[in-house]
Amino acid sequence: MKRPRTEKSKSKTAPDARLATLDGSPIHLLHRAGQCAADVFQSKMGSNDLTPRQYAVLATVAAHEGLSQTHLVEKTGIDRSTLADIVRRMLKKGLLQRRRTREDARAYAVKLTEEGRRVMESVGPVAMSVDQTVLAMLSEADRPRFIENLQTIITGLSSETKPTGEPSS
Repeated sequence: MKRPRTEKSKSKTAPDARLATLDGSPIHLLHRAGQCAADVFQSKMGSNDLTPRQYAVLATVAAHEGLSQTHLVEKTGIDRSTLADIVRRMLKKGLLQRRRTREDARAYAVKLTEEGRRVMESVGPVAMSVDQTVLAMLSEADRPRFIENLQTIITGLSSETKPTGEPSS
């Protein structure tokens, strides 16, 4: 006697049909995973009140002192206007300082302040803990491949967009 096909067996044999729904959409799943990870990040950050994007800027500036905001856009993948807003907020918080570059008087070089260094030292371990929490959802064997797959997606899709993170025309 033939068993009727269930939704579960259908999804195994018809991956294209799953792509038509949100639970099979890579863009939606990446977005939701990012939201969930950001929620964990915010809850563990506590009184530091840093968003994941602010942390990305802080960590990038810590690793590459004196980068221009244009180079920060390239390194973080944050679009130009959002990055400018993040830098402005972090300047107000006293975490960053900026000055005009020698090479281009229109561009700003961004550096950490002493307060920025202190915050980076205290939140760096928290961010690493969040990374471990996210990776703990996968088997230890799957973790390196997961990171590689994310990097492959980023590299592949980056060629489809402008350096500012905006879609190419």
